[in-house]
Amino acid sequence: MSVFNKDNQPLADELALQQHIDRALAVKAPSTLEIEIAYRTVKGLFNPMVLGMEHIPDRPCLFVGNHSLFALDGVVIMPVLLKKLRRFPRSMGDKFLFSNQLSTDILIRNGAVMGHPQVCSALMNDGQDLLVFPGGAHESVKPASELYELQWKERYGFVKLAASHGYPIMPFGLVGPDEFYGHIMEGQELPNSAVGRLATRLGLLDENFRSDILPPVPIGSLGTPFPKPQRCYLGFGRPIKLDRYKGQTLSKKSLKNIRAKVAQQIETQLTELLLTREQHKGSDSLLRRLLTL
Repeated sequence: MSVFNKDNQPLADELALQQHIDRALAVKAPSTLEIEIAYRTVKGLFNPMVLGMEHIPDRPCLFVGNHSLFALDGVVIMPVLLKKLRRFPRSMGDKFLFSNQLSTDILIRNGAVMGHPQVCSALMNDGQDLLVFPGGAHESVKPASELYELQWKERYGFVKLAASHGYPIMPFGLVGPDEFYGHIMEGQELPNSAVGRLATRLGLLDENFRSDILPPVPIGSLGTPFPKPQRCYLGFGRPIKLDRYKGQTLSKKSLKNIRAKVAQQIETQLTELLLTREQHKGSDSLLRRLLTL
């Protein structure tokens, strides 16, 4: 089944939208073996420290956090939640990620869905956990000077949907993945560089390309394409309960107030996690320290 209409636009008509929802609802959590392999891999590479798990409610939640470079946060978060809590939050992604059938099939098979209000509502009605990064693609390609800064612009949709379904919002912060790669050149510098001009001549860049989602030119561990094995720190704040808003349409002021509470909790987590990382710096192995240079 395709999620595209005849013009190859994702979820551009009711049939494509319903097909996407049906496929999303049919996806099951990974097997115990798959979870174990993923968790052991992440544990070995990034040795995540997890704080505040006791704050996560037993009921379905909307997990909301800061987006990391190249959206590599999911690589750390998903195995931890699957292994430690047996939770399978469905990641909501920007529509450009679903711009072709191959990428769409891969993403859906792994539990991701397009960040569309009706898709989100269908999953909430089914009682599933969801995971969203309101900063979207823009936040996942931010320059090195803006690490661990939320870039949510005027996005309130996640608050509106959570409130209308009475879903608790579970804020979290994640430190580490933003530093898996260094930046040789920032995305905003790329179009006017020699590399950017070459990419334009080759047809890889054109006037229709979104400049706000141009990624930095990365450099990994010891100058290779592989990510630096930075130790990761994941912290959960207090749930923001929205039961009393179920079925309501909130005013812009209420949406702003709730969103501000979510952002404040995430920023608090990031500040505390950066401090925790500093306190544990000496516990990293010599090999990890060498590979993260």
